[in-house]
Amino acid sequence: MSKKVSRREFLKTSAFMGCGLGLIGSGVMSSCITSKNHFDTIIKNGLVYSGNGDAPVVADIAIKNNKIAAIGDVGKSADKIIDAANMAVSPGFIDIHTHTDTNLLICPEGDSRIYQGITTDVGGNCGESPFPYSDEKFAEMRNSLRHGYESWQHVDGFFNALEKNKISINYATFTGHGDLRSAIVGNNDVPATKEQLEAMKQLLQHQIDCGSIGISYGLEYSPGSYANTAELAELCSVVAKNNALYAIHMRNEDDRVEEAISEAIDIARKSGARLEISHLKAQNENNWHKAPNMLKIIEDAYASGVDVTFDRYPYIAFSTGLSTFIPLWARQGDTADVLLRLRDTIAFEKIREYAESRIKRLGGGHNVIITSGHGKNAEYIGKNLIECAEISHKKETDFIRDILLDENGNVNMVCFAMCEENVKMFLSHKLGMPASDGYVYSPVGELSTGKPHPRSYGTFPRFFGKYCRDEKILDLSTGIMKMTKLPASRLNIKNRGTIEIGNFADIVIFDSNKIIDKSEFTNPHQFAAGIEHVLVNGIHTIADGKHTGVRNGMVLRHTF
Repeated sequence: MSKKVSRREFLKTSAFMGCGLGLIGSGVMSSCITSKNHFDTIIKNGLVYSGNGDAPVVADIAIKNNKIAAIGDVGKSADKIIDAANMAVSPGFIDIHTHTDTNLLICPEGDSRIYQGITTDVGGNCGESPFPYSDEKFAEMRNSLRHGYESWQHVDGFFNALEKNKISINYATFTGHGDLRSAIVGNNDVPATKEQLEAMKQLLQHQIDCGSIGISYGLEYSPGSYANTAELAELCSVVAKNNALYAIHMRNEDDRVEEAISEAIDIARKSGARLEISHLKAQNENNWHKAPNMLKIIEDAYASGVDVTFDRYPYIAFSTGLSTFIPLWARQGDTADVLLRLRDTIAFEKIREYAESRIKRLGGGHNVIITSGHGKNAEYIGKNLIECAEISHKKETDFIRDILLDENGNVNMVCFAMCEENVKMFLSHKLGMPASDGYVYSPVGELSTGKPHPRSYGTFPRFFGKYCRDEKILDLSTGIMKMTKLPASRLNIKNRGTIEIGNFADIVIFDSNKIIDKSEFTNPHQFAAGIEHVLVNGIHTIADGKHTGVRNGMVLRHTF
């Protein structure tokens, strides 16, 4: 853990505040704190981690009008006093890779996010976002309601729905390349024409103009997987022009992972776009040894001038759709087309061959856990493929086909395919940062069903408790920097990510000796321990470990 600095030493040396230094940029005052100064909230006696990676300091933080107004000895005049004695006080955590999209309309409190100290979620990852839609699809949807809101065609409509509903966390989003391509080219394995590529570029520019922070690719999923490198680089030229960010779920994360990293870097190099490699992993045991060389490829690119970082969740299991056991050629078209191929005897035998090879590469059916299902399929939740096959009296691949048909193609799974050594290697690397790859869930209501991957509830407390405190892969100051200032800088999010005067008061107060994840694969809908208080834009949202019901989050739009 980081060395503690006393209040006296802090006040002598800190550039945060003091007589004669002024409170530059705060808009509150420009001289010493006096008894006449009154604040909305004061956080007293906490061990303050700035987010810059430096040693913590014992200090108070004063908040007024949603922002940090003063740091140091700020007096006692405030509407609310939060005693943070013996607690760590950190900038709010920023999750750069999530699938927090329309679930935030179902649970605007953002339960599984805010309870682990996350104050900003970044959605639209892995090539999937709830926009844009073609004129034809929008015409079909526009009279329907999505969680009580009129359907939207572009990101501004989605933002409007979030702002009307009010949300408890801040939210930013990429534009998913899969949805972008679907809107212009369709869902089949065909190259984009010159005219279609230009239309995609214009549509992407419109999303960025409306506030999208860049583009995400999901090259293991259809229809994004049908794009070649030239198309991806051309779209990234729009991202580069706008100083936005490009995130990529690479084309392969197992046997050809090194080649996939090289493609991701090649796209960045050709386009000039800044690159975020999503959930970096060496999947399947036969690939675990590749991790050091994977990092070397990234390091060499960084040294050569490519602006690249990566993220990773602190677990050895990944989660995705069971439909990934269907080869890409069979995922073309809409859901009805895919299900038709599953029903076709000849087509399914080819699909079966691919699915069997995938199960084998994962190490066997015991490593594949079903995490969702409805009606009669609910009995399979939490069971592995071998168990499911035994219960259903079917072959594993026949079970996969039948449950996908029953569930209209929408079944989730968790697969154990990585190793702890690589998790530590990626999380501790200077270019890496923790991210959940998770969703908004809640222990109550519509989002409490199934057994989703525990990363949605536990990523950041697990990173701190297991990896920083217990296994000491990083000191706490560096760990906090990796989930505050680093993602904020990658996303060009202004006035967040550090505890500085004038910044928005996104703040987490936690017990560094107790913080730990509680969510488990067998019982995932559990909040973490050790998170005592969370403020979002200066407003007390988690108080003494409980949600206040306040929704003071903001939609964060791209800025140049």
